[in-house]
Amino acid sequence: MQLSVTGHHIDLTDALRKYAEEKIKRIERHFDHVTNVHVILSTERHQQKAEATVHASGADVFAYAVDDDMYAAIDALADKLDRQILKHKEKLHNRRAGNAKAAGGAE
Repeated sequence: MQLSVTGHHIDLTDALRKYAEEKIKRIERHFDHVTNVHVILSTERHQQKAEATVHASGADVFAYAVDDDMYAAIDALADKLDRQILKHKEKLHNRRAGNAKAAGGAE
């Protein structure tokens, strides 16, 4: 999995980059077919925004989170991506299971 973290109107420190990478790598525990992830951390007025695009087999997943604290925004983003990836994985599993039942019942 390729992971890129960029900053927009923000000084991206090593600690912030490492924190984002650790949180986003959680996704790989749930779904192995993630090819790359692009995370953008930005600040708009007094809000901290974290957004990410995940390219996985069968879908591109996008999520963003806004909070007063960048670390909280990253946490919320990771949770949203986690839920979306699990939902995508479940859809793929159900599709395969449905095809197996249809093929087995036709005999």
